Amino acid sequence: METKKNTTLREGFLVKRGHLVHNWKPRWFVLMPDKLLYFKYDGGKRDSCQRGKILLKDCGITSPFLDYENRPLVIKLRTKNGVDHFLEACSREERDDWAGDISAATEKLRGPESVKGPNLQTTTTGPQLHDINLIKVLESMYDVHSGIKMGNHLDHGSSYSNCFSGSAVVDWLVFSQLALTRVEALTLASALQEESFLWPVGLKSVEALRTAGLTEHFMDDSTALYSFSDSLKKRGSVKAETSMSAVELSGKVIKRGYLLKQGHMRKNWKVRLFVLRSEPAYLHYYDPTKDDISPVGGFSLRACLVSSLGDNGVPSGVKGNIQGNLFKIITQEDTHYFIQAPTQQQKIDWIEAIRQHT
Repeated sequence: METKKNTTLREGFLVKRGHLVHNWKPRWFVLMPDKLLYFKYDGGKRDSCQRGKILLKDCGITSPFLDYENRPLVIKLRTKNGVDHFLEACSREERDDWAGDISAATEKLRGPESVKGPNLQTTTTGPQLHDINLIKVLESMYDVHSGIKMGNHLDHGSSYSNCFSGSAVVDWLVFSQLALTRVEALTLASALQEESFLWPVGLKSVEALRTAGLTEHFMDDSTALYSFSDSLKKRGSVKAETSMSAVELSGKVIKRGYLLKQGHMRKNWKVRLFVLRSEPAYLHYYDPTKDDISPVGGFSLRACLVSSLGDNGVPSGVKGNIQGNLFKIITQEDTHYFIQAPTQQQKIDWIEAIRQHT
């Protein structure tokens, strides 16, 4: 029985909000059958001493949790003692996988007599739209304080202001308890679009509307953009602008994940959120401790060289106490980037993905 309790169900980087000082810090999380442990990375290596744990028995989970405007990938955990923990994943897929695995673990701790999960509500039937007042849904969504957050988004080289993604709409509908599941939220969003309350913006959502049938033409997709109809002017109209930075960030997202990067000047190791895009092929990295949605750096993958570095000893150019799973990228301008993946398999996956787009 003790062996089962010590089984690792899942592990990886998440960004955690502090309890006293509400800053965000990347931590290495290990999910076990009855608890969630987290560790700090000291330089380039994981600290052997855990920084804390979250007991999962009678723990509630809310996902998606959308109270943080620039952090749409947060999971909220509430322990049985009422302590809240906020954890941010690197992508919607990672967020949903973490939430699903944590929910499954808490469900097993509740015992066979329990039918429902902690806070993840499910339903066997779709939403009954004739019981839903779409005007009230629209008013709630449009509310400047509690409604969906609008911002600038990129699509095929153009920057659109005062809009939001399809997956953000689905997240908001679930978070606001106007739908119990993403399937229900998608149906509700499609109804809002059919009534011209929501309009497609950019090529992807416009093309989806043009080619789809009468139902489910709304896209639960982070790259499909939408806005409120032109009749709703108070919160700003959509404007499209093109710039080099917009083009650079407009490619299709191929891969996202937390990696450790060595700084160029101080040679210290920091966890960064890396995003690989194609057409054009760029690799950008973001500081997960900041609310700023702009990358802190990035480079074109055109003519880049990427190579795996051995884990026997410290390779030339690498400083500090490292965990391993190293690889190096040399740009066309001969800038060297040293990067650590959390696992050997992730290193292999990143190298392969980057090579396919150089």
